[in-house]
Amino acid sequence: MSVNTANFWDAVRNGNLEVIKSFVAANPQAIDQKNERGFTPLILAAYYNQLEVFNYFIAQGADIHTPDAIGNTALMGASFKGYIDIIQKLITLGADVNVRNSQGATALIYASTFNKPEIAKLLLANGADATIKDGEGKTAQDHAKAQGLSWAEELFVS
Repeated sequence: MSVNTANFWDAVRNGNLEVIKSFVAANPQAIDQKNERGFTPLILAAYYNQLEVFNYFIAQGADIHTPDAIGNTALMGASFKGYIDIIQKLITLGADVNVRNSQGATALIYASTFNKPEIAKLLLANGADATIKDGEGKTAQDHAKAQGLSWAEELFVS
């Protein structure tokens, strides 16, 4: 079987740890391998909130810093979706809360853009830089304000 086998990637998305373990046992390079869309198994597990699968890949030595094809990390995916348990684990493991993707966005910008105030608070409490601007010259606060998110006013007060 190829590393890009649909069964493996479906198992990551759906949380089928038995299939994943079997596949990784035969294909250890799969831990940090990217699929045709540029996602690593860890990024997909984070994006689909598959905490058990996520923890398995961490235990197997998956690189938390490896980005997808456009520079998004597991932290960014979890921040966009609002998965606090995965975000806390990534921060504990040393994820860079200020890393930018190819459009200049950060995890904080994603949390603010997609109305995740709890995530934004957590990221700020762990060193996220609210002054970082994306490729459009907008900060996380700018994105939240543009959508009329009332929590942004209070959260981003200096």
